[in-house]
Amino acid sequence: MNPKLTQRLQSAILGVWPLWARTYRRNNSYESEHPGRCGHQSKFSVRDICYAGLFAAVIAVMAQISIPMPLGVPMTMQTFAITLAAVVLGSKLSAIATLVYLALGAVGVPVLANFSGGFDKFVGPTGGFLISFPLMAYIIGLGVEHRDAFKGAFVTAVIVGTVVNYVVGVAMFVVVAHSTIAVGITACVLPFIPTAIIKAVLACAIGLNLRKRIPGLKA
Repeated sequence: MNPKLTQRLQSAILGVWPLWARTYRRNNSYESEHPGRCGHQSKFSVRDICYAGLFAAVIAVMAQISIPMPLGVPMTMQTFAITLAAVVLGSKLSAIATLVYLALGAVGVPVLANFSGGFDKFVGPTGGFLISFPLMAYIIGLGVEHRDAFKGAFVTAVIVGTVVNYVVGVAMFVVVAHSTIAVGITACVLPFIPTAIIKAVLACAIGLNLRKRIPGLKA
């Protein structure tokens, strides 16, 4: 892993922190002054909502880093961002952040790969990968939350979450493209294995570091 690349990615993510911080301080101050008006009727605090919104934006930005592939399935940094969100936020918040991102894309906001959007992306050949993102995030988040209680839980969750993403993605590719499983694996899995490993390791390393530095999250 390139230390300079890791540092640059981490700095880029932390670069949007001032915007979040202003929003969080303003709303957190309101919660402190009016404790009966917010925070007690919801499972999620204003801070949680800010975190989810922030990482939905991070996913949208990272999705634009895309490399076209011959068989139609682009190589993107979406899975990197999903894994990063899961490691930093945990299961529930990362799933919510991912759902927010997908909801924006479904209604036509150009947050999907190559600045695209629209419901048709979810029923196309690569729609399975998008649909399975929340489940992928939730599984990896669970691994982070239980990594101290169960030896190997974190690594296992990252592998299972990634496999789930590939299985759902390949299944939908085969159905929509009227293809075979062999072609689906060739188009959607084999070319991406090396970069998937690199992105997972990088996202986990950066995510665990960020998790220690962000207030309100367990290290």
